[in-house]
Amino acid sequence: MSTAPHPGRKRPKKHEEEEHENHERWLVSYADMVTLLMCLFIVLFAMSQVDKAKFAALASGLSASFGAPITALPGTTPESASVLDALPAAVDIAAGIAPGEKADQAEVDAAAAQAAAERAKRVAAEAASAYDDLSATRDKIDAALTAAGFTGAARYEIDERGLVVHIVADAVLFDAEEAVLRPEGRTILDAVAPTLTTLPNVLRVEGHANHLPVTRGGPWPSNWELSAYRATTVLTYLAGDGVPEPRMYAAGYGSTQPLVPESDRNAVTVNRRVDIVVLSTASAEANALLPGIDAAHQGVTE
Repeated sequence: MSTAPHPGRKRPKKHEEEEHENHERWLVSYADMVTLLMCLFIVLFAMSQVDKAKFAALASGLSASFGAPITALPGTTPESASVLDALPAAVDIAAGIAPGEKADQAEVDAAAAQAAAERAKRVAAEAASAYDDLSATRDKIDAALTAAGFTGAARYEIDERGLVVHIVADAVLFDAEEAVLRPEGRTILDAVAPTLTTLPNVLRVEGHANHLPVTRGGPWPSNWELSAYRATTVLTYLAGDGVPEPRMYAAGYGSTQPLVPESDRNAVTVNRRVDIVVLSTASAEANALLPGIDAAHQGVTE
């Protein structure tokens, strides 16, 4: 017998059971609340237990950091004050320093002042020694120029760089707008070279020009090129006289560093010069004292 459904007969609907509603979901929220309350009470309990060592470290740290004076836990009884036994003294946040530490701070300040005074003394002694060496070099160069018949051909200055030998270029080292050494210029450099050769100092050769512009259409575009070429010419000649090249370098400054103001009647000749700078080997702190020492010596000489 065929079991196929009759075409006109409807298929019976499948029985669907009603979804069961969970009436115990509130237990999850309740468990979460209880857990949180338990954590809260555990934290409160832990906070109520004072760790003596940790509290002492905390109080010392706050005192050192803020440096202000309060008395930690004022009015505590002897029993409760035993928590602070690990501290050297009651922390005074208004004073910033525990009573027993004030004497130590004074000792530290005194030691720092003594160290500063000793350092200043060492720097002053270093500066005095450097000045003596530079002034001895100045005297040797001046004596050599005098012996060569060029008394007064150079001016001397001791500043924070070292000994500066100003050699006037006009009609001495070079002709106007020329960078070829004159015979007198070669004689002057021959005279100073032996002293410079024996020095351990680095030498800086600087070319300077006066405020007058170079001739338009001439061999030099500006005073910059002229001053730089003159400096390298002097350096090359000194190297040929035996001054070690590794201890020398040259620079041109154009008219940017005049020795006397433009209003001076000698500005045209004096500012056109070549400077040989004997750089000091002392520390920067000691070099900063050299101009003052030189001014004092010049005042005594006058």
